[in-house]
Amino acid sequence: MLHKIVQAVILFVGGTVGYLFLPDLLRLLPIEGVPSWLVGEFAGAILGALILYFILYFFVGNIVGFIRYVEESLVKLPVMDLLFGTVGLVLGLSLAFLINVALNSIEITFVNAVLPILVSLLFGYLGFQVGYKKRDEMLALFPSFGKSSAKQDKVENTNERDEHLKIKILDTSVIIDGRIADICQTGFIEGTLLIPEFVLEELQHIADSSDVLKRNRGRRGLDILNKIQKELDVNVEIYEGDFEDIQEVDSKLVKLAKVLNGYVVTNDFNLNKVCDLQGVAVLNINDLANAVKPVVLPGEEMAVQMIKDGKEQNQGIAYLDDGTMIVVEDGRNYIGKTIEVVVTSVLQTSAGRMIFAKPKAIEKAL
Repeated sequence: MLHKIVQAVILFVGGTVGYLFLPDLLRLLPIEGVPSWLVGEFAGAILGALILYFILYFFVGNIVGFIRYVEESLVKLPVMDLLFGTVGLVLGLSLAFLINVALNSIEITFVNAVLPILVSLLFGYLGFQVGYKKRDEMLALFPSFGKSSAKQDKVENTNERDEHLKIKILDTSVIIDGRIADICQTGFIEGTLLIPEFVLEELQHIADSSDVLKRNRGRRGLDILNKIQKELDVNVEIYEGDFEDIQEVDSKLVKLAKVLNGYVVTNDFNLNKVCDLQGVAVLNINDLANAVKPVVLPGEEMAVQMIKDGKEQNQGIAYLDDGTMIVVEDGRNYIGKTIEVVVTSVLQTSAGRMIFAKPKAIEKAL
């Protein structure tokens, strides 16, 4: 959207400049046989718009990037800094207007046409800088207002910063997973849950898929969102913004987390790694699930039921109540039976936990 707006502004500026100056310029050129319609104002507007558009066509992306950079910088500034900077800007432009009134009375083309623009830019910049850098001294002129405003501004900035730190941005995988609703129900998640609109669109595409499995996953994700929003005591907000220059949903999530200084909530291992590389805070549901599992140490004994054989020769596979896989050496012969095993080692990763053990009978024999 911003890309199209910039292009429209370029066409408008080019058309305005062409309407004002191109007809006179064409009349001054020593070219004979120029049609009368070509030196008209409307033809000049069209030519000016086309000329400026083609000149800046390859720089539109840079202009859009600069505007986004300015936007992100302004969003991060405290409210009081923006307020006093704006007051200074208004005062500077007001002073420039008074000076320009005097300059317009001078019948010199450069003085009454070009100089007012330079004066407005200069005094606007100086006014903003003075208002921004002298805000504390300006507040000191009004002691009671200054104290209350400074205190309130400090509290608001702290609350705003804390609120941003509490924002949890949900990705598609963690919504479909469903465990986020159970975690919210327990009260371990505080602050605002933010659901970007582009995540909702991706979820809707999955729910409308022709593949039955994908369709069921998408509908489950929508049901989970409805449950969180309507049944649980959690603040849920929809982020309607988008990053049109970024195509991948995961990249948009990382960008949004950077802008809002929030957390990405996910159970996607790859997205977790990308966030770590980009310096974005992550709350991984799998890490939380692994953290609350009972601690198992080498040498502990437990009773398990052998379910199936493993990949390696004579290995058997069992599972704890929480789903943790136990690989039992020489456990193939005990499939279908409940036996005592001794833990030999534990492997912990973000993808889950795996326990290695031996049958207790073999351990005693050794």
